[in-house]
Amino acid sequence: MIREKVEKALDNIRPALQADGGDIRLVDIDEAKGVVRVQLQGACAGCPSSQITLAMGVERAIKEEVPEVKEVVSV
Repeated sequence: MIREKVEKALDNIRPALQADGGDIRLVDIDEAKGVVRVQLQGACAGCPSSQITLAMGVERAIKEEVPEVKEVVSV
């Protein structure tokens, strides 16, 4: 159930990442701890702003859709 909600949240922000030549992939969810692991891909993987994108964009969007999520980390 949480996985589907997280995927939906990622689908909502994916167009913005793709517009900059990147993408994002859901790697794993630790439901007990509320931790989502994602992998930034393409231009996003090596971008100096990737941590800001992750915290201010990806993490915020996921937490809004899925309140059970406490943290989003890049792997």
